[in-house]
Amino acid sequence: MSEQPDIAELLEECRRGNPDALGRLVDLYSARCYGYFYRLTGSRDASEELLSELYIRLIEKIRTFEGGSFEKWLFTIASNLFRDRLRKQYRQKRLLEEQQRLAEIESEPPRELDGALSDRLQQGLNRLDAETAELIVLRFYGDLSFKELAEMRAEPIGTTLSKVHRGLKKLKEWMEQSNERKQTST
Repeated sequence: MSEQPDIAELLEECRRGNPDALGRLVDLYSARCYGYFYRLTGSRDASEELLSELYIRLIEKIRTFEGGSFEKWLFTIASNLFRDRLRKQYRQKRLLEEQQRLAEIESEPPRELDGALSDRLQQGLNRLDAETAELIVLRFYGDLSFKELAEMRAEPIGTTLSKVHRGLKKLKEWMEQSNERKQTST
């Protein structure tokens, strides 16, 4: 219990911008935070990276600490950093998989009948707003579920469903209009 008043004083000094106090606070928690990250990642490099990011956040947010358990506050930030890293790795993995899938598709010989339709589909996608087009491509070409899309966007699944549905409706209308124009011109 003798550490709590010291931590409170240290935190107050950190809020005032005292770099020595911040150094002491970092020294006090660096081993625990490093151990936390190392147990989650199994990588020294990743743990050191996360630890550096944690202390940057600590410097940025120390003035927002409103009391209570400093350890809980600090490890909440650490946990959020780790989850952010996992989301980033997941997005990168999905992007690489999508690029690989597209490379495989592009290496296939084009089918003549699908060429015109594919061009019209691409034109239709280009007419949609970028976010909607991306959602449709991720859903149908990336083969992501609506749940995965919602998680990627950090939005409710209903919002994602609605965006995709509206986008598909617009795309269908445009494709039908395009088809009608093509038929009347021939």
